[in-house]
Amino acid sequence: MKNKIIVIIVGILMGILLFTSGNAQENQKLAQTSFKFLSITSDARGAAMAEAMTSLQMGSSALFYNPAGMSGMENFIDVTASNNQWIDEIKHYTFSMAINPAHGNYGVLGFSLQYVDYGNFIGTVVRTDLDKGYEDVGLFKLYALAAGVGYAKQLTDQFSVGGQVRWTRQDLGQSVIPNQYEKIPIYADTTNTSIIGYKDSAVTTSNKLTPLVFDFGTQFKTGIKSLTFGMSVRNFSQEIKYVYEQFQLPLVFTLGISMNLMDLIGEVPLDQSLYMCIDASHYRDHPEQLKIGLEYKVMNLLAIRGGYITNSDESNGLSFGVGVTQFGFAFDYSYTPFGIFDNVQRMTARFSF
Repeated sequence: MKNKIIVIIVGILMGILLFTSGNAQENQKLAQTSFKFLSITSDARGAAMAEAMTSLQMGSSALFYNPAGMSGMENFIDVTASNNQWIDEIKHYTFSMAINPAHGNYGVLGFSLQYVDYGNFIGTVVRTDLDKGYEDVGLFKLYALAAGVGYAKQLTDQFSVGGQVRWTRQDLGQSVIPNQYEKIPIYADTTNTSIIGYKDSAVTTSNKLTPLVFDFGTQFKTGIKSLTFGMSVRNFSQEIKYVYEQFQLPLVFTLGISMNLMDLIGEVPLDQSLYMCIDASHYRDHPEQLKIGLEYKVMNLLAIRGGYITNSDESNGLSFGVGVTQFGFAFDYSYTPFGIFDNVQRMTARFSF
């Protein structure tokens, strides 16, 4: 009887999430956003499962999905480091650490770090007085950074909350733009006596911004086997401004459910688990996405993962990965085909004790 109830509940919730995602087909982009690196996943386990991690406990990695997901951490310390070889040779690196000083009695404290290397670019400045129309000003390097402090606690055996505040920085170099309010005379010759016209003066501006970003979330264990709900709000911040244009950050609201499907079978040999996770995410700048992730694990040693994301522009939405765990050390790998861009590979190392 209980198994039938579980199946019915899971079916209803999946139907709701599918309906939510289906409505996204009619939605168009609502706004442009900046600091898009905050939306990129670097954790290999999460990437392999299509980022459907809102309702899972993940240790310190939860700071990149739902801070409440580190509230149930049993170890004293959990440390992860990830390397994401993103498209167009952009490199993403993340680091996270969570400390559980009193077995969760006072909550779990976490720290996160995100760094993006966009590579080198050739700088140019518009020059109407040159035949080619521009002047080379040499190479410049672009980068982005986010450093955060988070906290999570189990308020009851079933309900957990968590939050994180991040200091972010994005350096897009300098730009030279015309100042239409100030005109510079153009002379016919070097005597500076005969004016033949006027041009806009140039203003050099620095494109470096450092806004604060807030994340928070909750998790609720229903008490029906391993069925768990999750909710998160990420990248909440005030508007930022580059020169004349204002932008918002990539705010995303996510609802998710997860369950170990082996609960529907009963006792299984070799300590096997098969987690299915479903997230529905609402974005500020593009249509909603439904994310479905699967993780099969045997003897808490070997994990095989897969996922699918709807409404994915370039990739086919599929992702794959594996993981091994032994003596408190874990290594995860994920592979994501990305259409006309390079395939994305991510690697994460984790240590817990």
